[in-house]
Amino acid sequence: MADETQRSESDVELLELRVLDGPNRFFSRPAVKLEFVAPTPGAAAEVAASAGLAVRRLSVALGLPAPRIVSRRSTDDTRALIAYPWRRRTIAQAIAAAASRLALQRSTDRRELAALRAMALGPLPHLPRPRVPVVAITGTNGKSTTTRLIAHIATGAGMRVGMTNSDGIFVAGELVEAGDWTGFGGAARILAEPGVELAVLETARGGILLRGIGYGANDVAVVTNVSADHLGLQGIDTLDELAETKAAVVRMTKPAGWAVLNADDPRTWAMRRETRAQWYAFSLDPNSVQAEEAVEAGGRAAVLERGWLVLRSASRPPVRLARVEELPVALHGLARYNVANALAAAAASDALELPHKAITAGLRSFARDAAANPGRLNLFERDGTVVLIDFAHNEAGLEGVATVSRGLAGQHRVRMAIGTAGDRTDEVLRNLGRIGGEGADDLVICEKVHYLRGRDRDELNRLLREGAAEAGYRGKVPAYPSELAALQGLLERADPGDVVAVMSHVERQEIFEWLGSHGFEPISAERLRDLVAAGTEVGERDS
Repeated sequence: MADETQRSESDVELLELRVLDGPNRFFSRPAVKLEFVAPTPGAAAEVAASAGLAVRRLSVALGLPAPRIVSRRSTDDTRALIAYPWRRRTIAQAIAAAASRLALQRSTDRRELAALRAMALGPLPHLPRPRVPVVAITGTNGKSTTTRLIAHIATGAGMRVGMTNSDGIFVAGELVEAGDWTGFGGAARILAEPGVELAVLETARGGILLRGIGYGANDVAVVTNVSADHLGLQGIDTLDELAETKAAVVRMTKPAGWAVLNADDPRTWAMRRETRAQWYAFSLDPNSVQAEEAVEAGGRAAVLERGWLVLRSASRPPVRLARVEELPVALHGLARYNVANALAAAAASDALELPHKAITAGLRSFARDAAANPGRLNLFERDGTVVLIDFAHNEAGLEGVATVSRGLAGQHRVRMAIGTAGDRTDEVLRNLGRIGGEGADDLVICEKVHYLRGRDRDELNRLLREGAAEAGYRGKVPAYPSELAALQGLLERADPGDVVAVMSHVERQEIFEWLGSHGFEPISAERLRDLVAAGTEVGERDS
């Protein structure tokens, strides 16, 4: 038995030592994370626990406060981690490295303490202190749309807005730096920008996990939802772990600020218990118990009531902002998830005390075109054939695209190109295929060869096809080498009235340029109204 124990411990390895420079999954202040891995279930957890004890022991021996330690295990119990906050970067990182060696029995306390006592403590945390109100937006779906919509409303209210999202850094509506700036660096850049009066920051899981959030506190936190996406990456295996990560923006919200939470999503709504801020619920249900709870607790709620976006508060009469059919982003109610995003943006804007007239004007004027909200339900048409381009990077996103496509097509065909990055689980890939198989009359795969991320292309395509077959799709599912090629292939056999939908992650700009050069025009609000009305009429007749 002793030999087996010794062998299992020797198989444990340090998977990662990571210094987080801002609020993170574990704490609302900078922290250090130590993660261990082992082939034997439970072995990594034992070593992680030993490392936690070593961190505290070494800290006390150096005359430092014993830090609070948190621990986590993976679902299969082969990985385990500890994390603790740091006050001085250099010594905290060195203690972590020493504790890992001690836990793995590769050193001694005497040797490690001698080295640690010779070290400088290192710098204090350096996080920007926001001089302007900050809104942080996170969630699985709808982050970018909600971020852009809040910035649009605030700009219309006369504010000079700095915004970060997955497309870049924007100041006063102008792109100043392209790229995905949803992490630490993007926040720092906006908060250092002179003349900015409001920071609206899309905050992605990757940035939270890899470095933490790039400032100390926000005034408004928005969480759109928590659903399956990027599971199995960076130590996040379950929805609960994903929710814990995204809740970082809620935990760091000021007590006088607001946590704007999706009351229709249980994991998101549960985050209200992790914040000192005031609660602002948003819900598609006018009778939402959760929304009522928020109001009764002295908070506010934004709900969909008889086709209107309505703000509720115990301290004032209800405020009706706009009807759903007035919101371009909602596609006359077809894009129900964008109605939820509009409610979230309205709630955040109200939390900022923006005038209600400005909120209404912003909701009514925010377009769904490629300029205002690129890659999110962008619609084009030529000779009656409709093209829908959407980021749709996960199951929830693709389900939304399928619903909108069917609503626009009516009695005509939905032709769909699906595809995603290779760092998704087998289950997610099959589910994407299933959604495509259920929602499309003509299904193809658009490959993303630069985003295979270690997965074999044929394997990825096989899993998508298996999902489509499980959904009852009986046609062939050909694969095209790019998103643009898939679009072109579908258009070659499309008829007037058909809807061609493409999950576009990589070649969005190339697709927009190709569509423009081949006679496709953005669909106007009037034309969209006609398409939705025709599709609704067909749906009601068929039912």
